[in-house]
Amino acid sequence: MRKLFLDDLRTVDMIYDKSEVDRFDVVRSYNDFVIYIKSQGLPDFISFDNDLGLDANDEVAPDGYACAKWLVYESGLDLRSLEFKVHSANPVASEQIQGLLNNYIRHLRSS
Repeated sequence: MRKLFLDDLRTVDMIYDKSEVDRFDVVRSYNDFVIYIKSQGLPDFISFDNDLGLDANDEVAPDGYACAKWLVYESGLDLRSLEFKVHSANPVASEQIQGLLNNYIRHLRSS
């Protein structure tokens, strides 16, 4: 099972059991997220942070919600079998990511 961990600061072992650490590939930004999925394909599981820090211009970087929107609206990938978790400390953004992905996956599975 391929797993992807999206977070700008935290490490996998801060969220998951230490036995899981080697099972995750880690990306730290929106751009790295998109590049990873375009080159490696959709992983089986994605763990999302939302707030991804600042970009090279010291402006707020595209966030985990932007990554979820890219998956739904731009990637063209079949997300029916995607499993995910949102580990963000931002409760509003967590609900946005969960709602978008759950609703879209539910729609795909019912089609």
